[in-house]
Amino acid sequence: MMMSFSPLVKATAPAVVNVYADRLVQRRSSPFAGDPFFEQFFGQRMPNRTERQSSLGSGVIIESRGIVVTNNHVVEGADDIRIALADGREFESRVLLKDERFDLAILAIDGDGPFPAIEFGDTDAIEVGDIVLAIGNPFGVGQTVTSGIVSAVARNRVGVSDFGFFIQTDAAINPGNSGGALIDMNGRLIGINTAIFTRSGGSNGIGFAIPANLVRAVAATAESGGEVFERPYMGASFESVTPDIAEALGLERATGALITNVVEDGPADRAGLRAGDIVVGFNNQPVEHPDALGYRLATAGVGGRATLDVIGRNGRKRATVWLEAPPQDDPRDRLVLEGRNPFAGAEVSNITPRIANRLRLPASLRGVIVTDVPRGSLAARYGFQPGDLISVINDVEIADVSVLSSVLDEGARFWRLEVIRNGRRIRQVIR
Repeated sequence: MMMSFSPLVKATAPAVVNVYADRLVQRRSSPFAGDPFFEQFFGQRMPNRTERQSSLGSGVIIESRGIVVTNNHVVEGADDIRIALADGREFESRVLLKDERFDLAILAIDGDGPFPAIEFGDTDAIEVGDIVLAIGNPFGVGQTVTSGIVSAVARNRVGVSDFGFFIQTDAAINPGNSGGALIDMNGRLIGINTAIFTRSGGSNGIGFAIPANLVRAVAATAESGGEVFERPYMGASFESVTPDIAEALGLERATGALITNVVEDGPADRAGLRAGDIVVGFNNQPVEHPDALGYRLATAGVGGRATLDVIGRNGRKRATVWLEAPPQDDPRDRLVLEGRNPFAGAEVSNITPRIANRLRLPASLRGVIVTDVPRGSLAARYGFQPGDLISVINDVEIADVSVLSSVLDEGARFWRLEVIRNGRRIRQVIR
């Protein structure tokens, strides 16, 4: 008897593609180029040079009409994206949906199908020890297949992206494999390879893949015409359960998602959940940490309801929560800043439930947050980024966009700013 993965590879490899992303970047011809102070007095005497950069990644065709999934970091900022099939054909493609939080991008091939495609598998059915294959194009050498096993099914806090529910495998995933397929022994897609843990730049046997159940949910949003993937809105904030909390509640181990805040009249409030409750199950699936709960919500999708297993002050209980979309934003909550100030060109918004849900902010957080910073804007030159929370300007606390607009309209000879980024408070003076 000859044991071989060859039949499995022949059936699935044609659906794994190369993704070529080209982008135009500006090279500064002077160390002072882009400095607002320098350009104000000396002008742009030395124009920046434009160069074309290319990156290579992998992708997977999930629909025969040419729907491709890859990593967002493969196509981020790209002006031109080409798809190369295993049979040598190349096609232009367009982006249907990108999601930085989950590091996923859904593309559509501009060409006549049908194209070879891989069926989705059920990520919840895989177990540690299952044999898997990773298919991609590492280092640009051509399509490569590696084998291994599943090492973990709910790995979080790996520092790859905001997402925290990865499949871990020891199948070699090298640079260029990003966006490639992780398949099971039935030839079904169970994950999108996205990152490795390495000190040398090569594979050390610790790779991470985004579960196919989440990929399927994001792809369904893109195929239905949605431009943004949104998970259901709970109206609650969650933290990890510490060993001290677990001991106080009589838990055998620190597991679950601890509710720290509940928004009045939100889905969690109406389901009877309260601060201090611990969610340990979602539709009969275990919830090990807040990231696992976020994953379960994302894959469940908006609509219908879910059953939560909860440990509260009075013991265990079950709660039914409706899976609702975040409330719609009021256009008055959003503003594009203009004028002579450090934030000129940036788009800002009051922190609404929809934005808090999208950026994974605490449900109770209020204030003004930067939602977009166009390249070349004054705000971009000063280093502001989407997700920055504008806290204080010239000793005035910024409660909402109307306060921010008033402060900026008054003008100033210099600006004393406090911005919160990733939990860190940054103070800066700009003249």
